[in-house]
Amino acid sequence: MSENNPQRNVFDAIADPTRRRLVRLLAETDEMPLHELTAHFQMGRTAVSKHLTILKEAGLVLDRKVGRETRFRLNASPLQEVQDWVAFYSKFWSTNMLRLKQLLEEEEE
Repeated sequence: MSENNPQRNVFDAIADPTRRRLVRLLAETDEMPLHELTAHFQMGRTAVSKHLTILKEAGLVLDRKVGRETRFRLNASPLQEVQDWVAFYSKFWSTNMLRLKQLLEEEEE
């Protein structure tokens, strides 16, 4: 997806382990300022801010200004797309494992 595209795919956004960790941190709190988020990583504020921008473009993170500070919070609703995708494959694997079990039981007989 183009860097200039204002709508980023949620799968692209969570593909990076740093961004998944940011999502997790934000899920554990109401909101968190950039300096507190940065304290959880071995990278500078600029790098964390770039990751947050990607999450914001995917609609996963919302921000608001409080004085000179920017606070971030999770908007989990775009993760429903990921949940739906995982649920489909979960059903796929459950069905196929059941078939495999049945085949193995038939071979034993």
